[in-house]
Amino acid sequence: MSSSILGIILAVVVLALAYVLFNFLRIRKMKEGTAEMAEMAGIIRSGATTFLKTEFRVIFIVVIAVAAIFSLFVEKTSGITLIFGACMSSIVCVLGMRSATYANVRTANKARETLSIGETVKVALCGGSISGISVQAFGMLGLIAVLLIWGLDPEASSTGFLANMSCNPSVMRITTYSLGCSLVAMFNRVAGGNYTKAADISSDILAKVRHDMPEDDSRVPNVIADFIGDNVNDIAGNCSDLLESFVATMAAGIMIAMSIFKDMPIFHSAWLFPVVLAGCGLLSCILGLGFAAVRKMGDNPSRELNLATWISAGLTILVGLGAAYYFFAGQDLANTGFNVGWISPWLCSVLGILSGIAIGTITEYYTSADFKPTRKLAEIAPEGEAFIVTKGDAVGSRSCLLPILIIGIALFAAGKLCGTYGIALSALGMLAFVGATVSIDAFGPIADNAGGLAESCHLPAQVRTITDKLDSVGNTTAAIGKGFAIGSAAFATVALIVAYVQNYTAAGAEPVLNMASFIVVAGGIIGGALIEYFSALLTDNTIDAAQGMAEEGDKQLSVPGVLEGTVKPNYNALIEMAAKQALKKMLLPSVLALLIPIVGGIIFGVEFVGGILVGATICAIPRALFMGNSGGAFDNAKKYIESGALQGHGKGSAAHKAAVTGDTIGDTRKDVVGVALDIFIKMMSTVANTLGSVFSHITLIK
Repeated sequence: MSSSILGIILAVVVLALAYVLFNFLRIRKMKEGTAEMAEMAGIIRSGATTFLKTEFRVIFIVVIAVAAIFSLFVEKTSGITLIFGACMSSIVCVLGMRSATYANVRTANKARETLSIGETVKVALCGGSISGISVQAFGMLGLIAVLLIWGLDPEASSTGFLANMSCNPSVMRITTYSLGCSLVAMFNRVAGGNYTKAADISSDILAKVRHDMPEDDSRVPNVIADFIGDNVNDIAGNCSDLLESFVATMAAGIMIAMSIFKDMPIFHSAWLFPVVLAGCGLLSCILGLGFAAVRKMGDNPSRELNLATWISAGLTILVGLGAAYYFFAGQDLANTGFNVGWISPWLCSVLGILSGIAIGTITEYYTSADFKPTRKLAEIAPEGEAFIVTKGDAVGSRSCLLPILIIGIALFAAGKLCGTYGIALSALGMLAFVGATVSIDAFGPIADNAGGLAESCHLPAQVRTITDKLDSVGNTTAAIGKGFAIGSAAFATVALIVAYVQNYTAAGAEPVLNMASFIVVAGGIIGGALIEYFSALLTDNTIDAAQGMAEEGDKQLSVPGVLEGTVKPNYNALIEMAAKQALKKMLLPSVLALLIPIVGGIIFGVEFVGGILVGATICAIPRALFMGNSGGAFDNAKKYIESGALQGHGKGSAAHKAAVTGDTIGDTRKDVVGVALDIFIKMMSTVANTLGSVFSHITLIK
């Protein structure tokens, strides 16, 4: 039965890949616009491609080294699946980045040709859907391939080529596939965040503060590096981030099912259901995005994008109900913990879906200029930098409570409905329609690049008005995407922690992590401190790189003819500088996430690592929400002032400069630290899951 069902899900994945190919070819056929637009788009595309190629050389070495260690010392085939996961994540990064660098200029050109917001939105969403559907399709493709090639055996045992510590090869293959995705995601987020924000901050300093120039003026060489960074971080980095979350939640569901239900009649149904639920979500995303692509769009981009999300989520709920009935209705559910019968797993997934939508809505409220918090932030800007920064911090802190309350209630309810298996399903529910959420998130940087191209290529004011509208909506969708990523990371990490405790618990014993134990408390305190250190490390790296790039940009602006527009600056020098700094500074933060659970587990044991995971998660979730939402509010408060909505305080005013200061602070928060924290805790949890059985054998201090 399992092979035929996996075959059906594989057919859905193939359909999704065909949809991706169709959209990619459609984007490629569209016109790029003027010769200047085509030239500028070519520079952006070339710079982003060069950066990824250089980055992947480093990632390749790390992945091969880690894979070799796993195959030699843990389980023979685990190195292969780790490489497989890294490949799936890398393909999505490259495909998403390429599609975005084709879509950005075509979005600007569609606005130039039609002067229609609705038609322009369609182009940007088409480009974004390539990223979104790819994330879900390739994540599932790799996992289904692992399951079809090696199968799933909860009783099997295997060792590495050189070591004799036995482990379950099925668990190891699934966790190392997820770990391969995590490695690429961590490198992408850290390096991409450094690249884009160093370029963004330095270009803002040069254009808005030192020289009173337009934001995306092509005379500032840092601007082009900023355009490239939008694709490197907000597209490639985000794709690998959410693919990793998606795969991790499916893996957690399968592992928990193997641990809890292996001796029960529902075993096959329990481990298949997470994969089928993900497949239902993928099909729903294709239908939701396809509907948005064919319908006539109006002049309200937010409404059109929200509609695609609601359709995808609604269909996922309906089809998921049918899947739950098929797998669990009529089965013997005694002692399974399904407290309301066969519908229990479905209810858990619905909790996750509704939580994701609610967190996105709350994030929109705190970061969109359509609502009071961001408008109040803009209105206080005339009082100066200190006021806007303090008020922005308050907005960020206030925005944490409701999302965390929702996460806590959903996890509690899922646990009551379906035990630890329900927690994994609620995490997967939130990510079951990730194809739609990433598609709409990717809309943001595509629209941002389109607006930048419109200004740097001197397109008519009406075009810039359209792209500014899309950019504003894109800022909100990007902020919602970050909130969704953080919320999904919280669910995924909790599911992985539960799976971790299940994995090292003896068969038949109740899985317990004793929070009153001094070992667990010690790990928890250290885990919380590591979050602060990791945040500081990323911030320092970005500011150092931005300072160097600002100085280099200033030197180029002092070259005769550059400020006058008669001589083009040396874009390549800034692009290479941004890439060099980002790649130089990505290794330490990325390796920390890999080594912390390994060192802690080998020296102090499995409970100490459990404490690290819990402590880090408790500190990281509010920290990431604060960073993302305060940064988003700063950004949109600045744009609110730039739009002329704050009477008497437009571009170039003291209020605007204060808002630019807030935006510069927020850039590092939302696009470097906030987005990397969720991968940090997920990667540590994935490493812990992978090596939990090893820690049980070789703890040095017992």
